Amino acid sequence: MKTHTLFEGNSHTWLMFGRDPAKPEKIIDTNQYMVVTKDNALLMDPGGIELFSSMLTTVIKQVPVDKITHLFASHQDPDIISSLGLWDQALEGATLHSPWIWESFIRHFGMQNINYNAIPDEGGRLTIDDVTLEFVPAHYLHSSGNFNVFDSQTGILMSGDIGAAMDVDDAPMFVDDFESHIPRMKLFHQRWMPSNEAKRDWVERVRKLNVKMICPQHGRIFKGENVERFLDWFDALEVGLTGQMLHG
Repeated sequence: MKTHTLFEGNSHTWLMFGRDPAKPEKIIDTNQYMVVTKDNALLMDPGGIELFSSMLTTVIKQVPVDKITHLFASHQDPDIISSLGLWDQALEGATLHSPWIWESFIRHFGMQNINYNAIPDEGGRLTIDDVTLEFVPAHYLHSSGNFNVFDSQTGILMSGDIGAAMDVDDAPMFVDDFESHIPRMKLFHQRWMPSNEAKRDWVERVRKLNVKMICPQHGRIFKGENVERFLDWFDALEVGLTGQMLHG
């Protein structure tokens, strides 16, 4: 599994883990993210159970395991958080921040040692050492309870499935040609995002933030001018289409 540094500063570092050549062939490739502060680390959407050993091996090259004091799960999908039961054995006294609506579902993955912080629908903030992160509501995109993580200091938005693309396993880290990237993400967004109203609410909310980088859970990262290109494209896209509508 590859590690890529998205930001490195005096107060904290953003890391991305992904493009795992050793993952099982039929498992979708996922991007995992981690914010490392002075004394702690937040691991976001830590991945599925099939990727746990690879993730743990990769993560502990960056920080000792006891420094991982916080986890975040944007929603309940297995590729997001089915590794929870194994992280629960590896971490002691950590806290999982995740939507309140999914707590009783997520606990099915196994949770004896990790604490659950239920994020209310309106979102909230998390301060780790000197770094404050915002939980941004992204409901119905594509989960009924769903959040992004925004770092105002860096302008990085960890967007979960928003901006996701079905790409080759060794795809570049960043979108270079936006127009050629559209076919990789269009069908996913039309089928997996069920509500145009929720989509417009999210776009309006994100436009008020100073976003410099959109980091999805699948595919490539948007930065610079491609952030605005993605917001314009997503705003105009008709979503909530069935297979028959897409192919009929």
